[in-house]
Amino acid sequence: MMELTALFDIYRDAVLKKDPALFVSIFDDNVHVFDLWEWVFEGLPAWRGMAEGWFEWLGKQNESCAVEFSDIQTKEAGDMGYASAVVKYTGISESGETLRSLYNRLTWVAVRKDGIWKIIHEHTSGPADRDTMKVILAR
Repeated sequence: MMELTALFDIYRDAVLKKDPALFVSIFDDNVHVFDLWEWVFEGLPAWRGMAEGWFEWLGKQNESCAVEFSDIQTKEAGDMGYASAVVKYTGISESGETLRSLYNRLTWVAVRKDGIWKIIHEHTSGPADRDTMKVILAR
């Protein structure tokens, strides 16, 4: 039976490989996403379109994106679960040089169907500076 924490590995691998099919494989058909960069995505086709656009942009820049998770927490209650983490995204050039990085916070709500976890809701955010109202993307 798949562990809830396996979703983090699949997500990380999908982003590094720029593989939209692998990326959306961990999400439910009716996924609901509150994204840091867009207001909301409803359903797998919309979320897949986001991934395709992101990975296409990375390809045009001749770079990849390394994903690291920290502060991972998970909780399961029967066939429902949640996971949260701090995520670091690092742009990497073709030569392996670090170009930039940013952090955000991630929360997933998932359901287990036939022994496989699928994310039904994702929420990403970054804290905002009270004085400037700018999102803080560094830790």
